[in-house]
Amino acid sequence: METSSYPQAASSLQVSTPSTATSVSPTPGSSSVSLPPTSNGYQFPSHYSFPPFFTLQPNLGTLARQLALWSSLIQSYCAHNRFFKLSLSSAVNSPLFHNSGINRRLDVLSIRRVLDYMMSAEGDRRAEWVPIGKKSNANETKSSAWIYWKRPEEWADAIHGWVDGTGQKGSVLTVYELRESDAVQNQDWIGMDEDMFRRCLDVLVKRGKAQVFGTDEEAGVKFF
Repeated sequence: METSSYPQAASSLQVSTPSTATSVSPTPGSSSVSLPPTSNGYQFPSHYSFPPFFTLQPNLGTLARQLALWSSLIQSYCAHNRFFKLSLSSAVNSPLFHNSGINRRLDVLSIRRVLDYMMSAEGDRRAEWVPIGKKSNANETKSSAWIYWKRPEEWADAIHGWVDGTGQKGSVLTVYELRESDAVQNQDWIGMDEDMFRRCLDVLVKRGKAQVFGTDEEAGVKFF
């Protein structure tokens, strides 16, 4: 395993896990590391080009730091690309987990471990497995995950704030209008997976700030 120099290199990196995801940047003194490639305009942090970053480390202290770095990277990458859900079958071959420049890839089992960390209190509850029903093999239920670069509660606040700010309280809008219409083209939730969007609406319903009528995209939503 590639472990010899990881602790020293990792300790020179700052971990940032704010409520809205941002990239992890190296601290002064690590600028000698060449910048990694971009993906769809996304600038990867410098440790993405460090080969041992793609091998989860046995030392618990180093592993904790490494998991936090991966969590921050996943949130930042998904926020940049407006990804709300990761499917492991496709994500494992994406630039997020596969750095072709150094021929390193985070394997599926390691990705699951990173996501499990993100779902824990230690990982700030920044992910959740998408339920697909009962399976005999536990790993079969870990095929895709919601990535909470903003949590449903934060999205709910943003949606309600937009409705309030555009003077549409008391109006009935369709789920389609709220998710995909021209009116929300500049909003971060544009194109959000419908299941995820409805979870955000459920937050507002529980708060008494919205009522939902119907089940499909033409369903109406009244805001209070």
